[in-house]
Amino acid sequence: MTRAFIWDLDGTLLDSYEAILDGIAETYAYYSLDFDREAVHAFILQQSVQSLLEDVAREHGLDAEEMNRYRASSLREKNAQVHLMQGARDILAWAKEEGITQFVYTHKGKNAYPILDDLGILSYFQEIVTTDNGFRRKPDPEGVDYLVDKYQLDRSETYYIGDRTLDVDLADNAGIGSINFLNYKPDVNHAIRHLDDIRLYFEEEKS
Repeated sequence: MTRAFIWDLDGTLLDSYEAILDGIAETYAYYSLDFDREAVHAFILQQSVQSLLEDVAREHGLDAEEMNRYRASSLREKNAQVHLMQGARDILAWAKEEGITQFVYTHKGKNAYPILDDLGILSYFQEIVTTDNGFRRKPDPEGVDYLVDKYQLDRSETYYIGDRTLDVDLADNAGIGSINFLNYKPDVNHAIRHLDDIRLYFEEEKS
């Protein structure tokens, strides 16, 4: 069985949180809501944009789906603000050279495709799973289970790479390895500070 990486996007491969926050700020402004950038950033790191909008909609008697549609249309205009995380292209190229099969599993929608294409990294991925696939949201393992079953991945050689606690929880729930920018659940997760630490980790394992 070959090794497999399943990548998160925002905050992992994509430096996109500023664009995301700008999109949320515009949505708040459209609905005349007060926007605390730091508090919103902390919330979406701990949970998700979807959870944020659901909470706000419930509190203010708004429609969360309508809010998310407005935010998504605003965010598409901000694709140019999204950049690769430092070392992203190099680690993807290294993994490809090592014969590691790579996938994406993200809470982004179809907007993920043009972003990855514009950044020149779309071709690295065997398949990209987005919210449009309709799987239950992370940390539910349904999306990972789909990839494992479809491509007959070896769970002991499959890793979910992300930047939030729910990404580690997802890997734990799916019975696969976790590589994450947070030092969380060290019994199941390997913490990194930079993307190149992934290469160093597997090269050290070889020696």
